[in-house]
Amino acid sequence: MANTLTDLIPDMYEARDVISRELTGYIGATSRSSSVERAALNQQVLVPVTQAASTATNTPAVAAPDTGDGTVENVPVTISKSKHVPIRFNGEETKGLENAGTFSTIMADRIYQGMRALVNEIEADVHAEVYKNASRAHGVTIGTAPFAAATGMADFAGVLKILEANGASTNDLQMVLGSEAMGNLRGNMSNLWKVNEAGTAEMLRNGMTDRVMKFALRQSAAVVQHTAGAATLGDLVGGEAVGQTTLAADGITSGTTGYLAGDLITIATGDTNKYVIGTGLGDVTSGDLVINKPGLRIAHLAADEITHLASYTPNTAFARSAVVLATRAPAMPKGGDAADDVYMLTDPVSGLSFEFALYRQFLQTVVHVRLAWGFRAIKQDHIAILHG
Repeated sequence: MANTLTDLIPDMYEARDVISRELTGYIGATSRSSSVERAALNQQVLVPVTQAASTATNTPAVAAPDTGDGTVENVPVTISKSKHVPIRFNGEETKGLENAGTFSTIMADRIYQGMRALVNEIEADVHAEVYKNASRAHGVTIGTAPFAAATGMADFAGVLKILEANGASTNDLQMVLGSEAMGNLRGNMSNLWKVNEAGTAEMLRNGMTDRVMKFALRQSAAVVQHTAGAATLGDLVGGEAVGQTTLAADGITSGTTGYLAGDLITIATGDTNKYVIGTGLGDVTSGDLVINKPGLRIAHLAADEITHLASYTPNTAFARSAVVLATRAPAMPKGGDAADDVYMLTDPVSGLSFEFALYRQFLQTVVHVRLAWGFRAIKQDHIAILHG
């Protein structure tokens, strides 16, 4: 049987040209895993994560030391979502739109909206996963977008300092900014768009440049404000060592939402780091706060005060290898389903391949634009927040 989607292929490509201009910086900034793509929905694929090694003193002996064992941890990644957007027309609707000469345009627009909805959901999923798994945060003032002044190179340097201190590879660093931060970058950072200083006219001509201080710059419409929990106070119960991630706290004034994943905290007594909460606390007065790896940078004593920072906008910087995104067509049963035809279309900008499936029904047809995907931040040490 001839392909029944053939007449729709031009509409699909017209829609693809529109979707390619969406601000989806996270999709292009992540690494891809073919092993995850082969997994069934909700089936875990374990990604190994090795731990830091320790040295040993060389001591001459008859036999080699009976040492060298190590623990290799893993992070589970799953294809966690499988979704579609239906586009349906009945015969009378199709006939009327064809007589008016608008059927092809409306079909292309609806395909565009279908791909747009899927891409935006993936982008939002990855954004939330990345910033809630960041190691620490940098920024001048909570609530003020970075690059607010011509001295904004310090914002690049601040997040780079975090990643380098955590041992992140700097070969493929990504920085994804929201609209406010990107607007400040373009408007205030004159050293980036003066050709004699930047060495390129890209920022001046196109509003974007290649790399700044090792970061590939990207922009995402998914970067929105993180609303912090209502907790206002808290103290450490006991002493906490460098590298500790679980912090026992009491004396919390929590309100109804307490501390939430993604909230930022600081701890008194000489510690200027802004830590990111991975596992928070609800409406309680005491309990364990879990901050993301690599944990505390400075040891703390009992009764050191925890300061809960306000809501902020989480721009992020990370090594590409720290975040995994896997996408594929939804799995078909053996022998296929009731679809009359299936067609794959790859967006060359985002790299996402959408599946289109045509189903003939009673006096109507429906096209499903569909995709399955999974995502995971597998290395918290290699992610940092540039807050606004």
